[in-house]
Amino acid sequence: MQTYLQGPDARTDHIPGTRVYRGDIPARWWELFRSRHLNQLVEDGIKHNPDLQAAMAAVRVAQANALIERAALFPSVSAGFDANRQRVPSQTLSSDAATGANIFSVQTAQVSVAFVPDIFGGTRRQIESAQAVIEMQVFEAEGVYLTLASNIALAAIHEASLRGQIAATRRLIEIQNQMLAILRSQHERGQIALPDVVAQETAVAQARLLLAPLERELAQQRNLLASLTGRFPSETIAATFRIGSFRVPRRVPLTLPADLVRQRPDVRAAEAQLRAANAQIGVALANRLPQIALNANAGSSALALSQLFTPGTAFWMVAGGATQAVFDAGAREQKQRAAEAATEKAAAQYRRVVTTAFQNVADVLRALQADGRALRAAITAETSASRNIELVRKQVEQGQVSIAVLLSAQQAYLQTSLARVQAEAAQLGDTVALFQALGGGWWNRLPPPEEVVVVQ
Repeated sequence: MQTYLQGPDARTDHIPGTRVYRGDIPARWWELFRSRHLNQLVEDGIKHNPDLQAAMAAVRVAQANALIERAALFPSVSAGFDANRQRVPSQTLSSDAATGANIFSVQTAQVSVAFVPDIFGGTRRQIESAQAVIEMQVFEAEGVYLTLASNIALAAIHEASLRGQIAATRRLIEIQNQMLAILRSQHERGQIALPDVVAQETAVAQARLLLAPLERELAQQRNLLASLTGRFPSETIAATFRIGSFRVPRRVPLTLPADLVRQRPDVRAAEAQLRAANAQIGVALANRLPQIALNANAGSSALALSQLFTPGTAFWMVAGGATQAVFDAGAREQKQRAAEAATEKAAAQYRRVVTTAFQNVADVLRALQADGRALRAAITAETSASRNIELVRKQVEQGQVSIAVLLSAQQAYLQTSLARVQAEAAQLGDTVALFQALGGGWWNRLPPPEEVVVVQ
């Protein structure tokens, strides 16, 4: 059976910390991370994000345009009423009125019908193109929906990562300050030289320098979450996120490649765009053939309003015509060629989107494989560095270790602590990316979007 990964080590059930199974994706996939605050933020984003609102408005525009195109299949009927009063020269012209008066009024009521039969299918192909545009807009909106939910989840995870890195840095600073107090006491007793104390003071200052960029990035991340959920930066978000706020889903769904092509919103949108472009070829062909128009007009005209529709006041007219372009300098032919080229372009774009979709899934699965191994290694390294710094601390208290060993132990502890937080965040983020790469489960929402928006 075909899989996304290639090579002897590419089995998807080897992703550490998770189990990959061929199952469906829930519509509210973010709930699998078991974070109440994340669920609420995603719901807020769905309700208030302007990008999603604009995408849904674009769907309604496409629906209306499809109905406009569909109306061309039916006759156009209009009704009118005209009233005028006129005077004709009595010496030079005879009156149109039956009484012979040179001043009279004319009342006319009429109904006009115009119809252009779709003999060569141009209108039907235009409707087909408009229907495909609806579907394209639907799946572009689904893409915005999926991207929004993913971005909110990733922003929350990144906030948790930053808070973890800030906490790890502050723990190190606290340990360094304790070490610094010990070294100062030893210097006062003449046990160590002043440069050792200064070296530790420098290490504390360097660690504090790391806090400002992290705190700045954390504030920016909070602003991003506000923007994604339709808020202004000044509006406070009550929820805060830490790595412990999330749980990595134990079972990660994976669909077959054929399902991926039907599930990814960007693939479905590209497919619809291809159909829309292909239909325009039929429109261009029909426009090169004779255009037939039928018209009819019927009504009543009288000198007084009360005489309308009485015997002798009726009139009618029926007309038909056909028009065939004899010379247009090749304009219609070039429009057909342009439509054919646009279809070729759409087909190439569709292939590119499909290959990119498979690449995304393969990349994310590889990343999840690496994330589990990296997290285990980071936890082991942090545990070892924590034990090492405790041992070094005891040796410093007893005056048995040089300042170089102390500085090295502190740096190792900081790096491993940050690496562990980043590894946890990477695993969470890549899990979000997998749900996004697999399409996000839009087909499990009720009712399915295509049943709602496609004009029949």
